[in-house]
Amino acid sequence: MSFSAFLHSGVLKLKGGSSASDGSPTEAYQVNTSKLSVRLWDVFSRTFDLGVTAFGGPPVHFQIFYRRFVDGAGKVPWIDDQTYQEIFAVCQALPGPASTKMLFSIAQIRAGLIPALLVFALWSLPVAFAMYGLSLGVQRIDNVLPDPVYALLSGLNAATVGIIALAAVQLARKAITDKLTRLLVLFGGGAGLCYNALWYFPVLIVVAGITTVLWDCWLRGWIRTQVETRRARRDSNVPEPHIETGLAGAQPSPQAPYADNPDGLQRRPAARRSSQEDIELTDRNAETERESVKVDENSTETPTPSPHSISGHGIPVKIGILLIIIFALVLTGLMVLRGLLRAPPLLLAIFNNMFLAGTIIFGGGPVVIPLLREYVVEPGWVSPRDFLLGLAIIQAMPGPNFNFAVYLGALAAISGNAGRSAATSLPGAILAFLGIFTPGIFLSIGFQSIWRALRKRPEVVSVLRGVNAAAVGFVFTAVYRLWEIGYLTKEAADSSRGVSLGREPWWLLVASATFTAVEWFGVPPPAAILAGGVAGLGWWGVVKK
Repeated sequence: MSFSAFLHSGVLKLKGGSSASDGSPTEAYQVNTSKLSVRLWDVFSRTFDLGVTAFGGPPVHFQIFYRRFVDGAGKVPWIDDQTYQEIFAVCQALPGPASTKMLFSIAQIRAGLIPALLVFALWSLPVAFAMYGLSLGVQRIDNVLPDPVYALLSGLNAATVGIIALAAVQLARKAITDKLTRLLVLFGGGAGLCYNALWYFPVLIVVAGITTVLWDCWLRGWIRTQVETRRARRDSNVPEPHIETGLAGAQPSPQAPYADNPDGLQRRPAARRSSQEDIELTDRNAETERESVKVDENSTETPTPSPHSISGHGIPVKIGILLIIIFALVLTGLMVLRGLLRAPPLLLAIFNNMFLAGTIIFGGGPVVIPLLREYVVEPGWVSPRDFLLGLAIIQAMPGPNFNFAVYLGALAAISGNAGRSAATSLPGAILAFLGIFTPGIFLSIGFQSIWRALRKRPEVVSVLRGVNAAAVGFVFTAVYRLWEIGYLTKEAADSSRGVSLGREPWWLLVASATFTAVEWFGVPPPAAILAGGVAGLGWWGVVKK
């Protein structure tokens, strides 16, 4: 709620342009089929700034993508609302960084694979470089930071909580379409609060998808049939009026339940028969309507193509399946090495851990944090203080939160060497970057090839409806988890977790003010987050100084 390319052929509008209400052509929802240089400039001009302006983490990124690529932000939209909702659900159903997969797939829909790779680089590399620089500097600072730094970071975290809470509310407004999806949002959020494990979030996603399939494809129809059957039985049990058969010319009452039975034999009720006739009439009307939309063979008018007929920049099925097989083989090989080598080389171990994390993480940033802690702090590669400091800073950075792996990979590489130079840490940062991002992007490209066929099936649509709702619930979980580790103090410097923001009422005020400023006064999220950091410094100056 992370893979949009799979939807491009099914939900985009006309490839060659559609007609507006006034008959003039419009470019809305077009696939860009120009030459490669034009397509590269097209995606660059629309996405070059996202890597340095998209603050707030994945929940806020989803809203930014909606405004820019669905609403259009004053330019030609790239996708429609239905496509956006389906992309969000599929991104949550696949492992890896959801907002990165979503942006990558939207670019693939618009311009193809190579432009999508350019967008991925523009999106992820700016903060990756920043986090790598932080890894070089963090080794040279004291173990205990000055109080104003803790106050600044705590203010940034509190403001981020407010931004994520707002994003959760906005996503819920779109995901909730009926009572079932409302319950699934509650289910995802509540279940995510109660427990946290690597296998847990994928199981919740599967349960939500199965629930909507059972309801949409079987249970709702079964309940409707039972209700109609009981209603028909109740109507058929109405007492038949007494008929004086001895009177000449007596006729059955037209109010009798068997009004079509003048000979007294019990036949099908009149109501049932009329219902069947209505169904047959509806079928005949539907057939007539289908015939009416057929284009005359002798007509010179070009028929309007179906959205499902657009090929766009799709990946061939054979190539997609091949990519999925290659990914499975690489994952299997890494797992075998992980089990056979008691003391693998440090760089191989870093790439292995990050690749595994990128493969088994569902739900985005809130889930990756405890897993990465286990993979880098427990082996002794990164100190608890450095882990917590990097965590606080990445929350205040734009772009994908998975860039946290670059910081950790660089520190891990330094830990295995006597020197602390850039030459020592750079290989670890690069391998961590490739390891954490490769699984999600690879699977997105692979599944894109089969998605066009899958999305036409009603059960798949039902699955996405449930996955989408549960994934929105996970966003509410993210609010809680960041809240519980957002307050940074000297006492927390020796642990890998912060302290709950609830210990200081000021942070609740900062989070609430951020929510209000962005929602009702249109303050840009980056400005609101920076204002939260200033509020943290102001609190320190008044209370702690």
